[in-house]
This record gives sequence, C-alpha cells and structure tokens, in this order.
Amino acid sequence: MKRTLVWVGALVVAAGTPVQAQTFSTQDPVLQRIWTEGMENSQLYPLAQTLLDSIGPRLTGTPQQRAAHDWAVAKYAQWGITARNDQYGSWAGWRRGASHIDLVEPRLSTLEGTMLAWSPGTQGPVHGPVVTLPEIAGAAEFEAWLPQARGRFVMLSFPQPTCRPDENWEKWATPDSFSRMRTERAAAMQAWNARVQATGVETRDLPRRLEQAGALGVVTSNWSGGWGVNKIFSARTQQVPTVDLSCEDYGMVFRLAQNRQGPVIRVNADSELLGEVPAFNTIAEIPGRNRNEYVILSAHFDSWDGGTGATDNGTGTVVMMEAMRILKSVYPQPRRTILVGHWGGEEHGLIGSRAFVADNPRIVRGAQVVLNQDNGTGRISNISMQGFSRAGEYFTRWLSRAPQEISRHVALQQPGVPSGGGSDHASFVCAGVPAFALSALSWDYGTYTWHTNRDTFDKIVFDDLRNNAVMVAMLAYMAAEERTRVPRDRQDPLPVNPRTGERIEWPACVAPYRTPAESPRM
Repeated sequence: MKRTLVWVGALVVAAGTPVQAQTFSTQDPVLQRIWTEGMENSQLYPLAQTLLDSIGPRLTGTPQQRAAHDWAVAKYAQWGITARNDQYGSWAGWRRGASHIDLVEPRLSTLEGTMLAWSPGTQGPVHGPVVTLPEIAGAAEFEAWLPQARGRFVMLSFPQPTCRPDENWEKWATPDSFSRMRTERAAAMQAWNARVQATGVETRDLPRRLEQAGALGVVTSNWSGGWGVNKIFSARTQQVPTVDLSCEDYGMVFRLAQNRQGPVIRVNADSELLGEVPAFNTIAEIPGRNRNEYVILSAHFDSWDGGTGATDNGTGTVVMMEAMRILKSVYPQPRRTILVGHWGGEEHGLIGSRAFVADNPRIVRGAQVVLNQDNGTGRISNISMQGFSRAGEYFTRWLSRAPQEISRHVALQQPGVPSGGGSDHASFVCAGVPAFALSALSWDYGTYTWHTNRDTFDKIVFDDLRNNAVMVAMLAYMAAEERTRVPRDRQDPLPVNPRTGERIEWPACVAPYRTPAESPRM
C-alpha cells in the first residue's frame, strides 16, 4: 500500500472559508459541549501547577512519585471518576535531598550542578581535588593509574569547547569560524572517546570502577546543546556521589585540572536509598454501556528529576486528566468504557504499560483504540497509523467532525510505520491493539526540555494544551460511539532481520520486568 500523508483540516471547510470559532461540520451536541467545557472551563492550569510546582518531579521509586499517584486518585474522586493505583512491581526507592557543589581552590565559586538520580549522598560536606580521566595507551596503563583516583573527584565527560548553541554560532560567526569550531570540536570529541575506550572498561561501568579504586566521587556533564541546559539521568555509583555540572562550570573545572591549577571542590549532597518500594500505574475509568470494550487514554506519569518533568510528561498527564474530566461532565454514559492509564516506569523501558498489557488480557482484547500523548507542550500535529492499514479511515472521519480550529493542525500518516519503542503506545501495538502516538509540535523539546534541568512549569503553552485536551476528549467520544471496531490488520508486521529472516524483537514486546534486579537499566 502506498504511504500517504493526509492533512485532515482540508476535509472540514472549503478552501477560502473564513476560520471562525467552533467551526463544526456537524451539529453533534456532545462535540459542542466538549468544546465549550474544555475551552471555557479548563482546569489545565491548576492541575499542572499543583502537579509540577507542589508535588514536583516524579522519578520512579521516589516519595514524590507515590504522592503524585495518590493525588491523581483523589482528584479523579473529586470529579466522580473511579480511580485506583495498581501495583505492577517494585523499583529502587530513593529520596533526593539538597545538592551543593562549590569550587574552593584556586578560588571560591558556587557551581551550577546537582547529583544524579539514585546517587548516594555524601553524609556531610566532602572536599577533594579534581582530576580528569588520563590520556593512556591501554587498559594496563589505566589500571596502573587507578590508585591516583583515590581521594579525588574524577571528571568523566567530554569538556565542550563552547557552550554556545550551534544556532548562535551560525547566526554570528563567519562561515569559516563556524566550520573550524565544528571541525575542532569533532576531533576533540573523537580523541576523548578514544581516551575512554582505552581504559578497557565499558563506559557505563567506569563510575563503579573508579568508586572501587577509592575515588571520592564522579563528575559528569551531559550538555543538551542549548543555553544552560543539561540532560539529567541516573548515577552509576553505589557508595560515592555522582554529580552533574553545567556545561560552563564543567568546562571551567576541567580546564583548571588540565592546566594543573589545583582545582578542589566541596560537595554536600543529601540523599537516601530506600530499598525496593512498590511501583504503580494509576488507572481511572468512566464505565460504558458495553463493559467489554474500551477506549484507552494513555500518558506516562513518571519523569526524570533534574527539572519537574513538565513537558515529559506532565503535559501529557494533565491533558489526559482534563479529557477525562470533560468527558465525565458532558458524556457520563459512554457506549464503550473510557479508561485512562497514567503509567509508571516509562523512562526505564515502558515498564508500567508493558505490565498492564501483560496483566489485563481482557482489556487488551476489548480495546478499541489507545490514544497516547508524550512529547512536549505543542499542539498535536501528527498521528501515525502505526501500520494499521484501515485505521486511517476512522481517524479521517472522526477528525472531519471535529472543529476546524483543532483538526487543521493534524496530519495523518497512513498507514504509517509501527513503532517498537519510544513511548507507551508501543506496549499495546506489540499486542496487536490499534494504539497511536499523538505527536506534537516541537517547541525545541529535544534541546531544551526533554530530560533536562529546564523541564519546568513555565515551559507549558496552555493554549496548545487546551487544544490537545479537547481533541483527545472528542476522539475518545467518537471512538467510544463508533459502531464498528477499528480493524487490527496491519500492513507492516514486526520488522524482519534482512540477513536471517527472523523477527526483530522490539524492546516493548519483551515480557515486562517487575523488579530493579531484572532491569538492564539499573
């Protein structure tokens, strides 16, 4: 079948027709009430403000994640929607406290940085000199150097030669200067990677090897390529802290060490390892007249904790909560049950949604569609049919009934390409369920907010979120009332290895792991 990209907005009004508020192609009173409720009585702002500012980041296994699950259940109860926390397994419990990192020699300066997730604390301030990973010829030379790591903080990341984004260079530098910077940076990065490889230790195992050698801690920096933004992931140490510095401060400390100017830092990091703790999905339902068929709304609830997880995935979370609130208000007795899953553990391998699929075969069999949202704050602009070759006709029809103000933004990819990972819809695609990612406009998501220390409430664009919540509610209503089931036949099955002819096993299709010991990411 030929792949097509269809702009559904063209189906709603004739070319040249003025765009007016509430440009419906149908007089369906439920669609009109959804619009009014979502646009005039939106609860997105207070939902997001409470979730992000008050509860905060929702790293799996932390007290904040559990508090968020309990808050969601209570909020649904206020709206008259039955909700529960379903335990799917356990995870490594961890409590983040305050981090403070100072340069104390050769001068005094407070550094911008934080400890990474699951990092051990320092049990009070710890002082120590800073060294860089040495230039070595091979593993034997690295082993001979290791005693020098004792009592020191070791820098493990590539020092960026410039912390200006490339777009800034492109705008202001001469072409020759910009080209030279990029060439020199690429060569320096290649040399650094060779230095790391020469240790003979896997990159992910280096922090623990340094820890075993008596290092005071590990210092990293994972720059996103934007102004003042770092990607924040997890520590690989078990007894000593791993701290991540901003691009600027990491580069400064690295240059001091490289030039033998005696940098000493003081780290005071508070954290607590809590052992294994329960891990949950929050599930809420509006019961339908047909209790055996389901429209499933989907968004992951967990986040990294360098920021507050605003666009990854606080926005998806509150969009789905708001859609459920709207539906309960204007469409309280759907034909099919409308269920929402706020999944835990997405950031560690779609764990919560994979477990839900494995544990609920009846719901999986009865699923009409899954609508998943997980990429930032922008307007929903693209929906791939994930290889479900006949699903496009349903979305085309549903979106043609939505107001043009919403549908004009959306492109349908038909039949699209199945996704074996990326977000929680893939867990359902693996089980043959028509499950779709509601992809949004970028708003520089990849550079400035995705997994970064700048993923905070102020980055939300509430006009776009209102658009998304209303769209989700409308699609859920129309999918719930649709007389026929969305067909499950797929144009593109699971991919095949061209050399062996065997099916390629998607990560999302593997049986879920239920404990941190089973996870390859811990």
